[in-house]
Amino acid sequence: MRLQLVIGDEVRQVEIEPGVDGHWCISIEGNPIEADACLLRPGVLSLLIEGRSWRVVLDGHSAEPAFHIGPERLSFRVEDPRSLRLRRRSGAAHGPVTLRASMPGRVVRLLIEVGERVAAHQGVLVVEAMKMQNELQSPKEGRVTQIRVSPGDTVASGEVLVVIE
Repeated sequence: MRLQLVIGDEVRQVEIEPGVDGHWCISIEGNPIEADACLLRPGVLSLLIEGRSWRVVLDGHSAEPAFHIGPERLSFRVEDPRSLRLRRRSGAAHGPVTLRASMPGRVVRLLIEVGERVAAHQGVLVVEAMKMQNELQSPKEGRVTQIRVSPGDTVASGEVLVVIE
């Protein structure tokens, strides 16, 4: 499993492969580490990493996930680089991007105009589908080059609504 582990402001590329009897093969930024892990109880993990023993306690009750190693509390975030949400947030989209209808519906209102600059995750238009209004957001920062719908238009699933460069 390949993940991005964000601890504080540091982003680390981590690969984890399960072994036998609690043994794990872990690679952090390409550097291999041998580890043994034992779940003592939910949220408490005993780790043996390169001959050193660590007790890791997950703090799942705060607004931001964190773990405790001894007296130190480290907030973290785990992201799967394959996830669509991460690719959208990282601005991985290069070149023109089309915003498409995810399901059939009706355009309720436009929140942008052609030529307008938009930020990543900025609302672009509102579509009503199955009696619910859904705001569609820009997947990246850019300039709106085309709006192919108007308020009141009925749209089909997969139909191109807006193009952003």
